[in-house]
Amino acid sequence: MFQVFHNDPDTKARTGELTTPHGVIQTPIFMPVGTQATVKTLHPAEVEELGAQVILGNTYHLWLRPGHETIKELGGLHKFAGWDKPILTDSGGFQVWSLAKLRKISEEGVTFRNHLDGSKMMLSPEVSMEIQSALGSDIAMLYDECPPYPCDRKYAEESTDLTTRWAKRCKEWHMQNKPAAGGLDRAASEAQRQLQFGIVQGSVYADLRERSARALTDLDFDGYAVGGVSVGEPEVEMFRAIDNAVPFLPDNKPRYAMGLGTPPQILEMIGRGVDMFDCVHPTRCARHGQAFTLDGPINIKNGKFAKDPRTITEDCHPHLASFSRAYLRHLFKAGEILALRLLSFHNLHFYLNLTFNARKAIEEGRFTEYKNEFTERYNAKQHS
Repeated sequence: MFQVFHNDPDTKARTGELTTPHGVIQTPIFMPVGTQATVKTLHPAEVEELGAQVILGNTYHLWLRPGHETIKELGGLHKFAGWDKPILTDSGGFQVWSLAKLRKISEEGVTFRNHLDGSKMMLSPEVSMEIQSALGSDIAMLYDECPPYPCDRKYAEESTDLTTRWAKRCKEWHMQNKPAAGGLDRAASEAQRQLQFGIVQGSVYADLRERSARALTDLDFDGYAVGGVSVGEPEVEMFRAIDNAVPFLPDNKPRYAMGLGTPPQILEMIGRGVDMFDCVHPTRCARHGQAFTLDGPINIKNGKFAKDPRTITEDCHPHLASFSRAYLRHLFKAGEILALRLLSFHNLHFYLNLTFNARKAIEEGRFTEYKNEFTERYNAKQHS
């Protein structure tokens, strides 16, 4: 299922391949976020043209609208969204933490008022697994409790242990029901089987991260994520969470940092042994006029670009090669939808290129050189 091909001699960076029912994912990889069964503003063919190997869908949002049973009746999430490559679905745990109102956490699950109409709902480990099974994603995430930042030791410990107990229930449901990817009722073979990833929690406490990682490893998931990061903590705590979890995860399974991050952060975490990343950052920033370049982010709406004849970057995708920065600024100022589409396309290309180049650098044994050169140039103007 997962095979490591190259290990960087100076860091923990590595290349590998994860085999899923809808194709092989080469790692390290960035995964565009398609929360509502779409990567915002882009057609699936454009996302594929960018070189995306896998996208994300979200259990919480698709459960609320249009409903997982509707998607199942229409052939599963792949058919519904017009995407025939791998899909990973989040469990909904983070959205219950960040969006839902009046949450009440119990051993059974979380009772809450949803953010759309305020109706009362219950999301448990079994319900999360059932929804993800109906969606037919290639990779289903276990249902976890995401502790806030900051939180005290007692809360973090109780939360981490709850996530471990919920992980056992997710695993049991998975083994009993044998869900398949692609809208099938049940996996008829190993090749059709929906994969399941555990999520390491533990907040900022090193021993809790280790405890969580060891407990989940004992449950033998297909891969492991580090969760509870990018929830308001300083960058140094984010990296510590990775360092406090990765050494206790198996080498023969993929590792996934959830909801991260900036380009330098992604390279830093690749060097710390992480294989998979997702983040709304590229498309969200694009919708506000921010474009990623090798010299750091720029806001294309700024007046200094009003007559700038240059393309967005010197190595931009051919899709944007005929457009000047001045034109892109004009589109934003005029409120044209094309502005959002072009910048979203560009930013995702930048992120996907980042991990493609990281893979190549690892294969050639020069990852540290690549990371240092990229980061130094990217940060130069911000620090000048």
